[in-house]
Amino acid sequence: MHNKKTIVKCFILVLVITAAIAFGVFVDRRRAESGPTYILKMSTQMAETSLLVEGLKVWSDAVYQRTDGDFLIEVFSSGAFGIDEDVIEQARLGANVAIITDGGRMSNYVREIGIIGMAYIAENYEELTKIIETSVFRELDAQLVENGIRILSYNWYDGPRNFYTNKTITTPFDLHGQRIRTPGAAVWSRSVAALEATPVAMSWGDAYNALQTKAIDGVEVQSSSAYSSRVYEVTHIMTKSEHFHLANFVMAGEKWFSSLPLEYQRILVEECIRAAIENAGKVLERAEEYERDMEAHGLQINYVDKMPFIAAAERAYREMGLLDIRDRIWSEIGKKQEQLNESH
Repeated sequence: MHNKKTIVKCFILVLVITAAIAFGVFVDRRRAESGPTYILKMSTQMAETSLLVEGLKVWSDAVYQRTDGDFLIEVFSSGAFGIDEDVIEQARLGANVAIITDGGRMSNYVREIGIIGMAYIAENYEELTKIIETSVFRELDAQLVENGIRILSYNWYDGPRNFYTNKTITTPFDLHGQRIRTPGAAVWSRSVAALEATPVAMSWGDAYNALQTKAIDGVEVQSSSAYSSRVYEVTHIMTKSEHFHLANFVMAGEKWFSSLPLEYQRILVEECIRAAIENAGKVLERAEEYERDMEAHGLQINYVDKMPFIAAAERAYREMGLLDIRDRIWSEIGKKQEQLNESH
């Protein structure tokens, strides 16, 4: 009798398991037929071949896998999805769009967050990641949320920016009168001006011709862009100032983000941060390769004492009223001006 009951129980258990498997297969089949429930359209101006786009696709794959195909991130490169400012506004209004952006653009909504793009706010990627984890930065992040903006991660990195000119630069004084192409956001243009150069805002796509026709004297840019745009053909010297460490943000709309299931919110953020960290390592490795190749093409790399540049950059913080918040951030990550001086 006991054995009979055991057999019946086992039979029922097998039926339950079989039914569960069948239901799971049915759900998976229905999902495959109907497609993902959630789709995010991810926009960037970066070229399809860029490392950053490669990293975004890694993020997309990870989210798709963790949600069993229920959440799809479609990556649109080379500005195919439209002008950045338009995409940002669509996101704020609740559309299922996201964009790679930066502190300069986000400073239009929360002025102080632009500090992440100021000259010498950080010495390297490691310091950047410490800054975005401070309570000061979390306060700024909360203010962005109030403006309808949700940053999924702040830690995408495109490497340090350097000056490319035809004039030897050893101190900021040598940049005096040099017309240098830089993005138009105030945090960048004021920083470049503080380093004694004359900032010129123009599309990066126009920079090569402007250098060729001598409409500008130089550019400041990261190695990946200098290499892909062949800037070494129209400039001969790269000054290794590393004045900006280019932090990029993945920005979506708060209205759309808050409509997602909590589990999907968590997955989206976790995988975005993870993909950015992995991508940053590749960016730094590739930058060294690009610089070696540009040297082989005749580019002279000029290593300079950064202290005069760091001292000059102080003016931009003062003029923009960002000295206090910078010092609060540095205090929280255990960095002081005196330590900065000693490290250089």
